[in-house]
Amino acid sequence: MDNDARYTLERLCQERGEDFASLSRLVGRNPAYIQQFIRRGTPRRLGESERRTLARYFAIPESRLGGPPEEEISSDRFGLVPITRSSVRASAGPGAIPAEERDKPFFAFDERWLRQLTGASPDNLTVIRVEGDSMEPTLHDGDDILVDRSDAGSRMRDGIYVLRIDEALVVKRLALHPVTRRVTVQSDNPAYADWPDCSPDEIHCIGRVIWTGRRVA
Repeated sequence: MDNDARYTLERLCQERGEDFASLSRLVGRNPAYIQQFIRRGTPRRLGESERRTLARYFAIPESRLGGPPEEEISSDRFGLVPITRSSVRASAGPGAIPAEERDKPFFAFDERWLRQLTGASPDNLTVIRVEGDSMEPTLHDGDDILVDRSDAGSRMRDGIYVLRIDEALVVKRLALHPVTRRVTVQSDNPAYADWPDCSPDEIHCIGRVIWTGRRVA
């Protein structure tokens, strides 16, 4: 199990372009902590706090990093988790101006399913409606997206995010340059222009899009 956790963590770093020192700082440890865990087996197991933080960061179940298998967790602990649905829409087009940000009635997700999707606290999750077509064919006008508000800022990496630009919320794909760490803001719909070579400080991320649901016509 311990070797599986080390292999999983190393593979995730390779796939997503992460470095050991940055992950060590993420979990509040010295820069060599993750490297020593993977390469030297010290510590033998990740601490519960470090494991939870890394699982949330990579959006994987804690069991893949040495946590208890899902089947060992009592089913009595699982039920429906309410997630707030925001009245604000995230534009996938010219930009929707949020007139208000009152929370509306929520969605409810199966807790076991939600834990497999993300390690984020339900308090950091919200459902937002997509408006516009700039993210076609990935996201459609009217799709509901689940946004992890804790997955932003220093954790920003390649992926789809909800951004605040001036007073508008937009949903776009971010691509980070592996060396300069400059950001290209992209639309999946080729009819819309990209915004290349942006500084991360210029990008105000609301959160990362981790799931989408839509009506089947």
